[in-house]
Amino acid sequence: MSAARDPLGAKDEHGAQDQRAAQDRINALERAFGPLDDPANPLGGAALLAADAAGRVLPEGERVLDEYGLNAEFVPAPLGGRLRRMDVLGRLLRPVFRRDASLGFGYGLNCFFAATPVWTAGDDEQRRLAARILLEGRRMAVARHEVAHGNDFVSDEFTVRPGDGGLVLDGSKSAIANASRADGLVIFARNPGVTGSRSRTVLLLDRKELPPDRVRNLARRTTTGMRSAEFGGLRITQCPVPDGAVLGEPGDGYELSLRSSLVIRGLIPSIVLAGADTALRTVARFADRRRDDGRSSLDVQHVRDVLTGAFLDLLLIDCLALVSTRGLHLLPHQMSAYAAAAAYLAPKLVAESMDEMSAVLGEATFAEDGMYGMFQKQLRDLPVTSLGHAGSAGRQVSLLPQLPYFARHAWFTGHEAPAALFGLDDELPPLDLTQPALLGDGDPLAATLVASADLLERAGAPDGTGEGGTVLRLLARTLTDELGDLRKAFADVPQGDRAALASPHNFGLADRYTMVLAAAACLGVWRGRRSAPGAAGTFLADAAWPTAALYRLCRRLGLPLPDRPGACERRVLAEALSRLHGRRSYDLYDSPLA
Repeated sequence: MSAARDPLGAKDEHGAQDQRAAQDRINALERAFGPLDDPANPLGGAALLAADAAGRVLPEGERVLDEYGLNAEFVPAPLGGRLRRMDVLGRLLRPVFRRDASLGFGYGLNCFFAATPVWTAGDDEQRRLAARILLEGRRMAVARHEVAHGNDFVSDEFTVRPGDGGLVLDGSKSAIANASRADGLVIFARNPGVTGSRSRTVLLLDRKELPPDRVRNLARRTTTGMRSAEFGGLRITQCPVPDGAVLGEPGDGYELSLRSSLVIRGLIPSIVLAGADTALRTVARFADRRRDDGRSSLDVQHVRDVLTGAFLDLLLIDCLALVSTRGLHLLPHQMSAYAAAAAYLAPKLVAESMDEMSAVLGEATFAEDGMYGMFQKQLRDLPVTSLGHAGSAGRQVSLLPQLPYFARHAWFTGHEAPAALFGLDDELPPLDLTQPALLGDGDPLAATLVASADLLERAGAPDGTGEGGTVLRLLARTLTDELGDLRKAFADVPQGDRAALASPHNFGLADRYTMVLAAAACLGVWRGRRSAPGAAGTFLADAAWPTAALYRLCRRLGLPLPDRPGACERRVLAEALSRLHGRRSYDLYDSPLA
């Protein structure tokens, strides 16, 4: 493709081949699981629900992932794995999480969570050890430190102190995913007698190399959601470990946790989107079925509104997923706010959609088997998949210190994000997980919102957008004005004033900021698809979906609204039903399903 035809520049052949190979891997994994709605499929919904009820992971599912070699997706390519792009990793997780969060988290994603501190701060030998464990098909587990013990079962932890010829690890933790199955252990341990930000040290251990009499498995904990995942624990008693087990330097634990979270958070939108995709598909099938009198639930406007809104939310979430994963490659010094915003807002939008869809299903919401049992399973699983370390409040806390800086130095003054940030398959620079900064030095995504509003006002209604173009222009300007109000509010907050930042009012403002970012990401994706070669006439190039999505965001924010874009919403609903009947995914990629 020539540069003249491709506004983002030509791809080299190697990059194009990598993309084709990644797409082939995604499709192969989807096909390997087979149709979710086929009762005869040993990996279908009926089998998954039975395994969930029994509290065990479906063995056939693990065999599929073994044969596929999922762990290789979590290992950087220079170490022998297949991890080259974070946006591809997010997409690869979707076929698994559409079916079973316990399988997706327990088999693999928890391994990536555990390995991320190694990829971020490990030396060559430590990185090779983690890569070897994963590429051999073995598990890794992580025992994190507590944030005021806010989302653990009990207040327990490990400690590490100097000993004869090395270090001594002691203590217990009762909520570690895959505790008894993992050979690789990443442990955040407290340094006794040390307080503040240097009070934690991170260790990488191969359990097979530890004295077996010093490490004991604790009882498994039962959970309401992800019932098949193993949440057990470990008790480690006076266990000698070598100095070389320390990741980074002693006392780096707090910073390493934060740096790892920048990577992990970018994947959360993909995993909650995947579960919500199945929930929406279940409800859409329920609403679309014809009764004996020839009518269906789709004859009711409220039902149509719920399905339309749920699909729009998934598109918004995928826009955030795109920004937060591609930002690791393209904007490593600005993406920390986007990763936190995506990990905070995606579960929130899904929770609201699930509530709305529950009302459509009615009593079928409570079915634990049969045609609609998958909705109940997702209703239980999604809150657990999205919690993560410190949960949603922790993501807001990481956002808040950056907003006064943005208000003073970035909003309405910075350059907009590069077009490649919004590309669905455009090539990316190599992944370097040591580069992301904890605090952003700018906000190019917010600048994309401002630039998009200006562009729409200068150009008028884009060709072929009809009603959507006019309303989209008004909505983009309304959200830009909201950003202006946020700038006024945060410009008065003293930099580093923790008491002011921690006020309920400012937490509420941070919530509003995340929705402004979602609108900016949505507009960035839409603009990119409109200018992409061969995209004319496709759903993503149509102004209907960004118009309806921004209208939904403005309504959530309580902002002034133009007339409701009914034609745009009908276009979105038609697409949702088309994807239901055509067995295609409810995300930006419109991928074929088994």
